[in-house]
Amino acid sequence: MDTPLRYADSIVIARSPADLYDMVADVTRMGEWSPVCKACWWDDGSGPAEGAWFTGRNELPGRDPWETRSQVVAASPGEEFAFVVGGTWTRWGYTFTPVADGTLVTESWEMLPAGVRRFDDRYGPDAPAQVRDRFDAARSGIPKTLAALKRAAETG
Repeated sequence: MDTPLRYADSIVIARSPADLYDMVADVTRMGEWSPVCKACWWDDGSGPAEGAWFTGRNELPGRDPWETRSQVVAASPGEEFAFVVGGTWTRWGYTFTPVADGTLVTESWEMLPAGVRRFDDRYGPDAPAQVRDRFDAARSGIPKTLAALKRAAETG
């Protein structure tokens, strides 16, 4: 169920789960399909392994660019890739399920309890509105990301 703290959407892409995992787990390519994250790089050079950290540079109209560090929490080739922003704040995940026409890719976003506390501390009484803004951004951004991933995977 989608709530202000969780959202997910899916798309079928005519590629194998292994191919799509390789694309998504290469976070240096995230800027090719994300409407917000414009660049990522591995902090320690280890690549997509559980426990690895990477930094992402994000941009939105009307806001100064910002960077976040994320830790990989799931790295199962062909099955799942996921990371948590700040190590405890927000979980982004991708699952890859074989279907007749290729792969069902599901992207998910979830603000974790530590993220909610961070927003409470940072924004005080405005925290619920700020959380709602992040939910709305995920709800509009995830379909765009999936559509761009599909274009890149099926034409590239």
